[in-house]
Amino acid sequence: MLDGCVPWPESLAREYRARGYWNDETLGRWPTDPGRGERIALRTADRTLTYAQLDLAADRLAAGLRARGLAAGDRVVVQLPNVAEFVVLSCALFRMGALPVFALPAHRAAEIVHLVEVSGAVAYVCPDEVLGFDYRALATEVQGSTGTLRHILVAGDPGPYTALADVDAEPERLPAPDPQDVALFLLSGGTTGKPKLIPRTHADYAYQLRQSARLCGVGPDSTYLVALPAAHNFALACPGVLGTLRVGGTVALAATPSPEDCFPLLAGSRDAVTSLVPPLVPLWLEIGKRTSHDLSGLKLLQVGGSRLDPVTAARVAPELGCTLQQVYGLAEGLLNYTRLDDPAEVVVETQGRPLSPGDEIRIVDENGIDVAPGQPGELLARGPYTLRGYYRAAEGNRTRFTADGYFRTGDVVRLTPSGNLAVVGRLNDVINRGGEKVPAEEVEGHLLADPRIRMAAVIGLPDPYMGEQTCACVVPQDPADPPTLAEVHLALRARGLAAYKLPDRVEPFATLPLTGVGKVDKRSLTGLVLESLAVRPS
Repeated sequence: MLDGCVPWPESLAREYRARGYWNDETLGRWPTDPGRGERIALRTADRTLTYAQLDLAADRLAAGLRARGLAAGDRVVVQLPNVAEFVVLSCALFRMGALPVFALPAHRAAEIVHLVEVSGAVAYVCPDEVLGFDYRALATEVQGSTGTLRHILVAGDPGPYTALADVDAEPERLPAPDPQDVALFLLSGGTTGKPKLIPRTHADYAYQLRQSARLCGVGPDSTYLVALPAAHNFALACPGVLGTLRVGGTVALAATPSPEDCFPLLAGSRDAVTSLVPPLVPLWLEIGKRTSHDLSGLKLLQVGGSRLDPVTAARVAPELGCTLQQVYGLAEGLLNYTRLDDPAEVVVETQGRPLSPGDEIRIVDENGIDVAPGQPGELLARGPYTLRGYYRAAEGNRTRFTADGYFRTGDVVRLTPSGNLAVVGRLNDVINRGGEKVPAEEVEGHLLADPRIRMAAVIGLPDPYMGEQTCACVVPQDPADPPTLAEVHLALRARGLAAYKLPDRVEPFATLPLTGVGKVDKRSLTGLVLESLAVRPS
């Protein structure tokens, strides 16, 4: 395995192969079943590619990259939006054994420089300009701040760099990568600190794709709509882009997750699947009521990334006419899904159960002791597609992994009587209010049950007496009539919330700042609130 990565113990690797979790499959290629070549592989608002065209484009790009000196094992930072080039490039890199480091379109110089430095990337691939931001200028800044980049490739107008479209050569026969080798790097989540690199092998990621597609009912007749950034594990491989291509379905790429971009791509689709994060669901429900687009082809809506409140979850099936699937997963590995035949209360109230019979989970207290069933605790995980260590992060790995290889997720969950997991929150998303612990996600769920509130995020603010005070940041349904603190208290008390969990203040917003994958950016939100409070008269 690549130097700087932590392999699975050989005894476990043998077990995973013996049980069929791992096989000789590698990423970027798919079974050659009859008729696949002429089927539509990729679709955007203005372009389609058949499987034959995608195959040829990936092979020619791989040959072109090799002709420019890129080789197996080289790391390539890929920062592309949801465009066909993202898929073509990914397949080309997988086929030649080069390793994409998937960055999000929202990342800027600090993150990209960090990714290049940690990975030792020799190439950076970006778009020309998206939503007014010039990525070529970013490339110049990154190249000037790092020492390993030899190639900058641009999808679109290259400016002073090389156009990705010009990287082209006659296809050549390439040796298949070793399935146990690292295939790609994902990034750790969170809104604080710099992202850590998550190595995923061909064998473990291919297993995730196979199992996810089977469990989600994705097959040759399915369309997967990529609403979230394709570089995110959820959209890429749950089953996402790669899982859909593997089974011969169609991948439709939306520029943004907005209904304006997504609904036209869903119109006319059949057996369609898509993935959203919770803050987007109310918007889809609202616009879905009055859209002129035919959404009857949407069969499955996956929601994950953070906890979906039960009130919103219960609206999905009747209002969008599709099945809701809650997904709780980690780029580091472990995936939990509600099943398609689960009863409504399981789908609405829980975040599912592990994907694989090889998944091992524990729920522990602060001393690492397993809690009683039904009690909240930190989730630990290990298994055939869960990493054993971050890349080049020996010091961090000592705190994030137990001695016997369990990954400390940092998520607080409880096991329900049905055997599913219910996410309570994050270990570090708990407000210490005068010694009482207030789980932010729990309070957010109660706030979102109020029909006057469209979005909500609960943050802790410094307080000289209590240590922290609880601040509810809300986007009201009616901007002209935001709920008052007294009204919020009345509603939360009616829902049975303990007095110490009631917000100390309510701050209305027109919108909440989001991360690159659509989660509320609480770090930025806290800064906005503190800035606002600083200029108000006391």
